[in-house]
Amino acid sequence: MTDPEVLVIGAGPAGLTAATYLGRFRRDTLVVDGGEPRASWIPVSHNMPGFPAGISGADILKRMREQAREYGAVVTAGRVAELAKEGQGFVARIDGRSVRARAVLLATGVVDRHPDLKGVERAVQRSLVRICPICDGYEATDKAVAVIGHSDKGAREAAFMRTYSDRVALIHIGPPEALTRQAALQRLGVEVILAPLDAVVLEKERVTALTWGGQTRAFDLVYSALGASPNAELARGLGARLSDDGRLEVDLHQATSVPGLYAAGDVVRGLNQIAVATAEAAVAATDIHNRLRRMDGQTLPD
Repeated sequence: MTDPEVLVIGAGPAGLTAATYLGRFRRDTLVVDGGEPRASWIPVSHNMPGFPAGISGADILKRMREQAREYGAVVTAGRVAELAKEGQGFVARIDGRSVRARAVLLATGVVDRHPDLKGVERAVQRSLVRICPICDGYEATDKAVAVIGHSDKGAREAAFMRTYSDRVALIHIGPPEALTRQAALQRLGVEVILAPLDAVVLEKERVTALTWGGQTRAFDLVYSALGASPNAELARGLGARLSDDGRLEVDLHQATSVPGLYAAGDVVRGLNQIAVATAEAAVAATDIHNRLRRMDGQTLPD
Protein backbone atom coordinates (compact mmCIF):
# COMPACT_ATOMS: atom_id res chain seq x y z
CA MET A 1 0.00 0.00 0.00
CA THR A 2 1.79 3.12 -1.25
CA ASP A 3 1.20 6.61 0.10
CA PRO A 4 -1.40 8.49 -1.98
CA GLU A 5 -1.85 12.21 -2.40
CA VAL A 6 -5.45 11.93 -1.26
CA LEU A 7 -6.96 9.39 1.11
CA VAL A 8 -10.70 8.76 0.81
CA ILE A 9 -12.21 6.91 3.76
CA GLY A 10 -15.43 5.18 2.76
CA ALA A 11 -16.47 3.50 -0.49
CA GLY A 12 -20.11 4.49 -0.77
CA PRO A 13 -21.48 6.86 -3.43
CA ALA A 14 -19.72 9.89 -1.94
CA GLY A 15 -16.31 8.27 -1.61
CA LEU A 16 -16.39 6.66 -5.05
CA THR A 17 -17.57 9.84 -6.75
CA ALA A 18 -14.74 11.78 -5.13
CA ALA A 19 -12.29 9.11 -6.29
CA THR A 20 -13.46 9.45 -9.88
CA TYR A 21 -13.08 13.23 -9.82
CA LEU A 22 -9.68 13.05 -8.14
CA GLY A 23 -8.52 10.45 -10.64
CA ARG A 24 -9.57 12.69 -13.49
CA PHE A 25 -7.65 15.50 -11.77
CA ARG A 26 -4.66 13.11 -12.02
CA ARG A 27 -4.32 12.80 -8.26
CA ASP A 28 -3.01 9.57 -6.73
CA THR A 29 -6.02 8.46 -4.71
CA LEU A 30 -6.56 5.62 -2.25
CA VAL A 31 -10.08 4.65 -1.23
CA VAL A 32 -10.38 2.56 1.92
CA ASP A 33 -13.49 0.40 1.80
CA GLY A 34 -14.62 -0.45 5.33
CA GLY A 35 -17.45 -2.76 4.31
CA GLU A 36 -21.00 -2.57 3.01
CA PRO A 37 -22.23 1.05 2.85
CA ARG A 38 -25.88 1.96 3.38
CA ALA A 39 -26.41 2.09 -0.38
CA SER A 40 -25.79 -1.65 -0.63
CA TRP A 41 -29.06 -2.22 1.25
CA ILE A 42 -31.16 -0.61 -1.50
CA PRO A 43 -33.20 -3.29 -3.33
CA VAL A 44 -34.24 -0.90 -6.13
CA SER A 45 -33.94 2.89 -6.25
CA HIS A 46 -36.39 4.76 -8.46
CA ASN A 47 -35.14 8.26 -7.65
CA MET A 48 -31.57 7.84 -8.88
CA PRO A 49 -31.18 10.35 -11.72
CA GLY A 50 -30.78 8.66 -15.09
CA PHE A 51 -32.36 5.34 -14.09
CA PRO A 52 -36.15 5.73 -14.51
CA ALA A 53 -36.65 1.96 -14.48
CA GLY A 54 -34.78 1.73 -11.17
CA ILE A 55 -31.39 0.38 -10.15
CA SER A 56 -30.22 -1.60 -7.14
CA GLY A 57 -27.77 -0.24 -4.63
CA ALA A 58 -25.34 -3.04 -5.47
CA ASP A 59 -25.37 -2.05 -9.14
CA ILE A 60 -24.91 1.64 -8.31
CA LEU A 61 -21.84 0.83 -6.25
CA LYS A 62 -20.44 -1.59 -8.84
CA ARG A 63 -20.66 1.02 -11.60
CA MET A 64 -19.14 3.73 -9.41
CA ARG A 65 -16.30 1.47 -8.30
CA GLU A 66 -15.48 0.53 -11.89
CA GLN A 67 -15.51 4.17 -12.93
CA ALA A 68 -13.19 5.25 -10.11
CA ARG A 69 -10.73 2.48 -10.97
CA GLU A 70 -10.84 3.42 -14.65
CA TYR A 71 -9.21 6.73 -13.72
CA GLY A 72 -6.54 5.22 -11.54
CA ALA A 73 -8.06 5.28 -8.07
CA VAL A 74 -7.07 2.35 -5.86
CA VAL A 75 -9.97 0.86 -3.89
CA THR A 76 -8.92 -1.48 -1.12
CA ALA A 77 -10.71 -3.21 1.73
CA GLY A 78 -9.59 -2.10 5.16
CA ARG A 79 -10.30 -0.19 8.34
CA VAL A 80 -8.82 3.13 9.38
CA ALA A 81 -8.19 2.73 13.08
CA GLU A 82 -6.60 6.13 13.63
CA LEU A 83 -6.17 9.40 11.78
CA ALA A 84 -3.72 12.08 12.90
CA LYS A 85 -2.30 15.35 11.62
CA GLU A 86 1.33 15.28 10.46
CA GLY A 87 2.68 18.61 9.27
CA GLN A 88 0.41 19.89 6.53
CA GLY A 89 -0.90 16.39 5.85
CA PHE A 90 -2.18 13.33 7.67
CA VAL A 91 -1.11 9.87 8.71
CA ALA A 92 -3.66 7.08 8.90
CA ARG A 93 -3.31 3.72 10.59
CA ILE A 94 -4.89 1.18 8.23
CA ASP A 95 -4.93 -2.47 9.28
CA GLY A 96 -1.66 -2.05 11.16
CA ARG A 97 0.11 0.01 8.51
CA SER A 98 0.78 3.76 8.40
CA VAL A 99 -0.33 5.60 5.28
CA ARG A 100 0.40 9.27 4.69
CA ALA A 101 -1.69 11.62 2.56
CA ARG A 102 -1.72 15.31 1.80
CA ALA A 103 -5.52 15.55 2.12
CA VAL A 104 -8.29 13.33 3.46
CA LEU A 105 -11.96 13.03 2.52
CA LEU A 106 -14.26 11.39 5.05
CA ALA A 107 -17.18 9.60 3.42
CA THR A 108 -17.87 7.36 6.39
CA GLY A 109 -21.66 7.70 6.50
CA VAL A 110 -23.94 6.74 9.35
CA VAL A 111 -25.26 3.59 11.02
CA ASP A 112 -29.04 3.27 11.11
CA ARG A 113 -30.77 2.41 14.36
CA HIS A 114 -33.13 -0.42 13.49
CA PRO A 115 -35.87 -1.74 15.76
CA ASP A 116 -34.53 -4.45 18.06
CA LEU A 117 -36.44 -7.19 16.29
CA LYS A 118 -35.44 -10.53 14.83
CA GLY A 119 -35.11 -10.48 11.06
CA VAL A 120 -35.33 -6.71 10.67
CA GLU A 121 -32.19 -6.55 8.46
CA ARG A 122 -33.73 -9.02 6.03
CA ALA A 123 -36.95 -7.02 6.07
CA VAL A 124 -35.01 -3.89 5.09
CA GLN A 125 -33.41 -5.75 2.20
CA ARG A 126 -36.86 -6.84 1.01
CA SER A 127 -38.25 -3.28 1.20
CA LEU A 128 -40.83 -4.25 3.82
CA VAL A 129 -39.07 -2.21 6.48
CA ARG A 130 -37.74 1.05 5.06
CA ILE A 131 -35.53 3.82 6.39
CA CYS A 132 -35.86 6.69 3.90
CA PRO A 133 -39.28 8.15 3.05
CA ILE A 134 -37.66 10.76 0.80
CA CYS A 135 -36.07 7.95 -1.25
CA ASP A 136 -39.08 5.72 -1.67
CA GLY A 137 -42.15 7.33 -0.13
CA TYR A 138 -43.71 7.47 -3.61
CA GLU A 139 -43.88 3.67 -3.61
CA ALA A 140 -46.08 3.87 -0.49
CA THR A 141 -48.83 5.72 -2.36
CA ASP A 142 -52.28 4.62 -1.09
CA LYS A 143 -50.79 1.84 1.04
CA ALA A 144 -51.20 1.06 4.72
CA VAL A 145 -48.06 2.47 6.34
CA ALA A 146 -46.68 2.16 9.85
CA VAL A 147 -43.92 4.40 11.18
CA ILE A 148 -41.92 3.17 14.17
CA GLY A 149 -40.55 6.00 16.28
CA HIS A 150 -39.41 6.87 19.78
CA SER A 151 -39.47 10.68 19.62
CA ASP A 152 -40.89 13.57 17.66
CA LYS A 153 -38.71 12.46 14.74
CA GLY A 154 -41.18 9.63 14.26
CA ALA A 155 -44.02 12.15 14.38
CA ARG A 156 -42.40 14.25 11.65
CA GLU A 157 -41.88 11.19 9.46
CA ALA A 158 -45.46 10.03 9.94
CA ALA A 159 -46.72 13.49 8.99
CA PHE A 160 -44.48 13.44 5.90
CA MET A 161 -45.96 10.09 4.82
CA ARG A 162 -49.41 11.68 4.63
CA THR A 163 -48.11 13.07 1.32
CA TYR A 164 -48.66 9.60 -0.09
CA SER A 165 -51.34 7.83 1.92
CA ASP A 166 -54.29 8.50 4.19
CA ARG A 167 -53.59 5.23 6.05
CA VAL A 168 -50.62 6.14 8.20
CA ALA A 169 -50.05 4.99 11.77
CA LEU A 170 -47.28 6.03 14.15
CA ILE A 171 -46.23 3.30 16.56
CA HIS A 172 -44.45 5.22 19.30
CA ILE A 173 -42.21 2.81 21.22
CA GLY A 174 -40.45 5.41 23.36
CA PRO A 175 -41.62 7.01 26.61
CA PRO A 176 -44.96 8.82 26.19
CA GLU A 177 -43.44 12.18 27.15
CA ALA A 178 -41.02 11.95 24.20
CA LEU A 179 -43.96 12.40 21.82
CA THR A 180 -45.16 15.99 22.06
CA ARG A 181 -47.04 16.22 18.75
CA GLN A 182 -49.76 13.61 19.28
CA ALA A 183 -52.68 16.03 18.95
CA ALA A 184 -51.22 17.58 15.80
CA LEU A 185 -50.74 14.12 14.27
CA GLN A 186 -54.34 13.19 14.95
CA ARG A 187 -55.51 16.39 13.25
CA LEU A 188 -53.50 15.31 10.20
CA GLY A 189 -55.27 11.95 10.22
CA VAL A 190 -52.33 9.93 11.56
CA GLU A 191 -53.28 7.11 13.93
CA VAL A 192 -51.10 7.13 17.05
CA ILE A 193 -50.32 3.90 18.89
CA LEU A 194 -48.42 4.15 22.17
CA ALA A 195 -46.99 0.71 22.84
CA PRO A 196 -43.73 -1.23 22.81
CA LEU A 197 -43.28 -3.29 19.67
CA ASP A 198 -43.05 -7.05 20.19
CA ALA A 199 -42.52 -8.56 16.75
CA VAL A 200 -42.48 -8.07 13.01
CA VAL A 201 -43.88 -10.92 10.94
CA LEU A 202 -43.39 -11.06 7.18
CA GLU A 203 -46.23 -12.68 5.27
CA LYS A 204 -46.44 -13.67 1.60
CA GLU A 205 -43.38 -11.57 0.77
CA ARG A 206 -45.54 -8.44 0.82
CA VAL A 207 -47.32 -7.79 4.07
CA THR A 208 -45.72 -6.82 7.36
CA ALA A 209 -47.60 -7.64 10.55
CA LEU A 210 -46.69 -5.76 13.71
CA THR A 211 -47.48 -7.06 17.17
CA TRP A 212 -47.66 -5.00 20.35
CA GLY A 213 -49.31 -5.69 23.68
CA GLY A 214 -51.04 -8.80 22.35
CA GLN A 215 -52.51 -6.96 19.35
CA THR A 216 -51.59 -7.61 15.74
CA ARG A 217 -52.06 -5.34 12.73
CA ALA A 218 -51.07 -5.81 9.12
CA PHE A 219 -49.41 -3.07 7.09
CA ASP A 220 -48.14 -2.99 3.55
CA LEU A 221 -44.82 -1.57 4.70
CA VAL A 222 -43.10 -0.08 7.71
CA TYR A 223 -40.75 2.88 8.13
CA SER A 224 -38.19 2.94 10.91
CA ALA A 225 -37.75 6.49 12.21
CA LEU A 226 -35.28 5.70 14.98
CA GLY A 227 -32.50 7.83 13.56
CA ALA A 228 -28.86 7.08 12.82
CA SER A 229 -25.43 7.43 14.41
CA PRO A 230 -22.76 9.28 12.38
CA ASN A 231 -19.40 7.57 11.84
CA ALA A 232 -17.46 10.67 12.87
CA GLU A 233 -15.00 9.24 15.38
CA LEU A 234 -11.94 9.87 13.20
CA ALA A 235 -12.89 13.53 12.76
CA ARG A 236 -13.69 13.88 16.45
CA GLY A 237 -10.21 12.61 17.25
CA LEU A 238 -8.78 15.45 15.16
CA GLY A 239 -10.90 18.03 16.94
CA ALA A 240 -13.15 18.74 13.94
CA ARG A 241 -16.25 20.78 14.64
CA LEU A 242 -19.45 18.70 14.92
CA SER A 243 -23.10 19.69 14.88
CA ASP A 244 -25.52 18.92 17.71
CA ASP A 245 -26.49 15.60 16.10
CA GLY A 246 -22.85 14.49 15.85
CA ARG A 247 -22.43 15.07 12.13
CA LEU A 248 -19.58 17.02 10.64
CA GLU A 249 -19.90 20.72 9.98
CA VAL A 250 -18.37 21.80 6.66
CA ASP A 251 -18.09 24.98 4.63
CA LEU A 252 -19.39 25.56 1.11
CA HIS A 253 -16.45 23.54 -0.27
CA GLN A 254 -17.07 20.58 2.09
CA ALA A 255 -13.99 21.47 4.14
CA THR A 256 -14.13 20.73 7.86
CA SER A 257 -12.64 22.95 10.55
CA VAL A 258 -9.39 20.93 10.26
CA PRO A 259 -7.24 22.16 7.32
CA GLY A 260 -6.99 19.51 4.62
CA LEU A 261 -9.81 17.39 6.05
CA TYR A 262 -13.00 17.23 3.98
CA ALA A 263 -16.28 15.36 4.36
CA ALA A 264 -19.17 14.40 2.10
CA GLY A 265 -22.27 12.24 2.23
CA ASP A 266 -24.38 11.15 5.18
CA VAL A 267 -21.69 11.93 7.77
CA VAL A 268 -22.28 15.60 6.92
CA ARG A 269 -25.32 17.37 8.28
CA GLY A 270 -27.98 17.52 5.58
CA LEU A 271 -30.20 15.41 3.35
CA ASN A 272 -29.25 11.72 3.24
CA GLN A 273 -29.55 11.13 -0.49
CA ILE A 274 -27.21 9.57 -3.06
CA ALA A 275 -27.65 12.57 -5.36
CA VAL A 276 -26.66 14.91 -2.54
CA ALA A 277 -23.70 12.74 -1.51
CA THR A 278 -22.30 12.63 -5.04
CA ALA A 279 -22.71 16.40 -5.46
CA GLU A 280 -20.92 17.06 -2.16
CA ALA A 281 -18.15 14.68 -3.20
CA ALA A 282 -17.66 16.50 -6.51
CA VAL A 283 -17.38 19.83 -4.68
CA ALA A 284 -14.95 18.38 -2.13
CA ALA A 285 -12.72 16.69 -4.72
CA THR A 286 -12.49 19.87 -6.76
CA ASP A 287 -11.50 21.94 -3.75
CA ILE A 288 -8.95 19.34 -2.65
CA HIS A 289 -7.32 19.47 -6.08
CA ASN A 290 -7.26 23.26 -6.11
CA ARG A 291 -5.90 23.39 -2.55
CA LEU A 292 -3.02 21.11 -3.50
CA ARG A 293 -2.36 23.22 -6.61
CA ARG A 294 -2.10 26.31 -4.40
CA MET A 295 0.24 24.53 -2.01
CA ASP A 296 2.44 23.53 -4.95
CA GLY A 297 2.51 27.02 -6.48
CA GLN A 298 0.54 25.90 -9.54
CA THR A 299 -2.08 28.65 -9.51
CA LEU A 300 -2.04 32.22 -10.75
CA PRO A 301 -1.38 34.89 -8.11
CA ASP A 302 -4.42 36.72 -6.77
